[in-house]
Amino acid sequence: MGRTLSDDRGMSTVEYAIGTLAAAALGLLLYSLISGDWMQVLLKALLQRAFTVDA
Repeated sequence: MGRTLSDDRGMSTVEYAIGTLAAAALGLLLYSLISGDWMQVLLKALLQRAFTVDA
């Protein structure tokens, strides 16, 4: 007998592979944004403002 359309063996492996690839791509995007010069300047300014005491 042939395979039926409801036979989805191996489907979870493909879903895990796509999810892993998407997570890696998101991680790379976040790393490139955070390690950029403009982000470091922004974080430094934010920290300076947070720790500045107005008298």
